Amino acid sequence: MAGGKIRKEKPHHGAAAPANPHHQGGIPFHKSKGQHILKNPLLVDSIIQKSGIKSTDVILEIGPGTGNLTKKLLEAGKCVIAVELDPRMVLELQRRFQGTPHSNRLKVIQGDVLKCDLPYFDICVANIPYQISSPLTFKLLNHKPVFRCAVIMFQREFAMRLIAQPGDTLYCRLSVNTQLLARVSHLLKVGRNNFRPPPKVDSSVVRIEPRKPPPVVKFKEWDGLVRICFNRKNKTLGSIFRQKSVLSVLEKNYKTLQALQLSQMESSMDADTTVDVSVLGDTLDDLSLDVEEEDEEDMEMEDGDDKKGSEFKEKVLSVLKKGVFEDKRSSKLQQADFTNLLSKFNEAGIHFS
Repeated sequence: MAGGKIRKEKPHHGAAAPANPHHQGGIPFHKSKGQHILKNPLLVDSIIQKSGIKSTDVILEIGPGTGNLTKKLLEAGKCVIAVELDPRMVLELQRRFQGTPHSNRLKVIQGDVLKCDLPYFDICVANIPYQISSPLTFKLLNHKPVFRCAVIMFQREFAMRLIAQPGDTLYCRLSVNTQLLARVSHLLKVGRNNFRPPPKVDSSVVRIEPRKPPPVVKFKEWDGLVRICFNRKNKTLGSIFRQKSVLSVLEKNYKTLQALQLSQMESSMDADTTVDVSVLGDTLDDLSLDVEEEDEEDMEMEDGDDKKGSEFKEKVLSVLKKGVFEDKRSSKLQQADFTNLLSKFNEAGIHFS
């Protein structure tokens, strides 16, 4: 079920309350749960076709609602595991498929998909509540064993951010982190009138294929770097890494790691390669490495601020200069550029977690 907003109709005084157009099978849809039912059967068929479902596939569906997509998934694959938060929808699903040939191939899990332990699945096909788009994407990409692909309906702007390339207006931290872990492609644009009730925004169907094997990267370090770089993505890296707040965070990390034994540091850093990748989907306020945006006049540390601070600033800038990154902008950097930059910082003893 896609996210959006439902307008509640008020009954007129002295008259019978009008039938709610946002009911299906007597069930009113809840705005808080992002319940927007995909009603266009041709669009459902197109999603099934583009998903490339095999007859042997275990399919994960998130937010099945009243089961319009579920029915087609059951016809295409081996079985469907449907995760649904709303107990009313769970009952509707059970009623709909009870006594049909599909009933023993449908398993319904009632609960919050972000809190559930997901079972094994080959492919995920879903029309999700849009408010969980980012955490759900990274929860799926963190799932083991790795699934073949996910075909998911997102709000259109979110989908465009997922697939954005360096230089695109919507290229951002979400783009970089998602594409680190998966190949992402756009399949379909979906107008709002394909839903009952229609949301306020258009949607897009996106295909996400996890990279196999997954990248060998320290995810907290990676996200710490990318987060800083996209704090002001159209500024040069030289300007970003001259910010007092950025230098303060990096210098604190540097001094902490310098105080540890080398063996302890290596052990700690190596462990980060297996860190839960869902950290990449955290909101901008969640991690301690966030840096506050400052006024333009106070943004950069002057060379004479203090001797030790100035020395560390030169250490940071020397990494950028050696890698020819000082005049580059985050909005134009490729995945390989971020990998290279992180490696050069780490070689200089500068870390982001």
